[in-house]
Amino acid sequence: MAQPAQSKATRRDFLKLAAGAAGVASGPFISRHAQAKPTTITFARESSYVKNFDEHFQKVLVPAYQKATGIKIEYQIQAAGGGAVPQLVSMVENKSGADLAWVQQEWLYRDALVDVSDIAEAVGKEQGGWYDEIKALSVDNGKWKSVPQANIGQLMVYRKDWFDEAGIKKFPDTWDEFLEAGIKLKAKGHPFGMSMGHGFADNYSWLYPLLWSYGVTVMDKTGKKVALDSSETAKAVDFVRRLYKEACIEDCVGWLDPHNNKAFLTSQISCTNNAYSIMVSAKRDLPEMGKVIDHALNPKGPTGQRYHSLVPVTHRVFAYGPDPQAAKDFLRWIMDPKQYRPWVSSGDMFFAPYLHGFDKFPDWDIEPRVKPFQKVLETGKLTSWPAPANRAHGAVVNRWVVIDMFSKACTGAPTKSVIAEAVGQLKQIYGVA
Repeated sequence: MAQPAQSKATRRDFLKLAAGAAGVASGPFISRHAQAKPTTITFARESSYVKNFDEHFQKVLVPAYQKATGIKIEYQIQAAGGGAVPQLVSMVENKSGADLAWVQQEWLYRDALVDVSDIAEAVGKEQGGWYDEIKALSVDNGKWKSVPQANIGQLMVYRKDWFDEAGIKKFPDTWDEFLEAGIKLKAKGHPFGMSMGHGFADNYSWLYPLLWSYGVTVMDKTGKKVALDSSETAKAVDFVRRLYKEACIEDCVGWLDPHNNKAFLTSQISCTNNAYSIMVSAKRDLPEMGKVIDHALNPKGPTGQRYHSLVPVTHRVFAYGPDPQAAKDFLRWIMDPKQYRPWVSSGDMFFAPYLHGFDKFPDWDIEPRVKPFQKVLETGKLTSWPAPANRAHGAVVNRWVVIDMFSKACTGAPTKSVIAEAVGQLKQIYGVA
């Protein structure tokens, strides 16, 4: 794997790079560091599931920056699967801890973040421009409050050999075909395992797209009117109940994010919705299984539309830090193509940039079974879509309002009552009639 050019850069080269970055205020960077630069910057990150990606940051980027600037990067790695969220909330409330962070659920911290428009606009200009959908998360009141790092793609992961044995030569194109395939596979002892518990990705990444494909959104585009209460929602709930009963393994209704990985890798299920971490694990530890895993786009719904849910990871700088500008300088540096492109490569496209400059990135073609994840950027929506990604939406996510609507229906509650309960919670959270 190629190493970034800055790993052997001199301080002079580094300052030249920083000064030449498009639109970045290089003067303050140089003069401030000449007078009184900080000795340490604390960077908090969730563990990524991809060992090479984490190691590239720790063993290549961090030493290169320290060599170029004399500034130590104190790296705080936190548990994946939502574990970083409460830790960062605590940091913000106490105004201490990390100077900048790499996590999800930006709406929880937005008020504590500095404006990074200069960085985001420069990065977009030099790397092909940003995908529009991610701007709905990172741009607040006309200012970029974070710089998008990448999307963690979520698709259907399935055992192609078992599908072939059941006579299913092509992955189902519609949800109805998906159900039909699941019934066949469950009859052969290979059920689906579709997560519906209190996780933070593998549940949302198929249930929200399914709902959207029925023509339903949770809120209207203004975020001031509940849109969930409809006959199409009832049809979606009834479909998921049937899918669970006729095609899925029983305990998936309560699964957290790690559970479907484990069930798939222990041959309990034939299909789930996940990032391609399952394939990465199988190729490493279960090579025979690794040969028969494949990925497919989410099925289309009755509207004829196909959707995917974005799982964004963004970089943000906290305003309470002792030197926010120093943290911004580091962020600008790691997002420069000389650092950023090799970092993305180290993760084998598990993290897909929201930048059009990567649309024809050669790494997309290294493993054909990873290629479908590129389509997520084209058809993906934030879970708040089409409403704003704000704190109210964060409450909906973290109380699992929509997820529980489906899971309660699967475990016996009537369709009408689960929808009414969800609508009541939404009205309370958003403060609307």
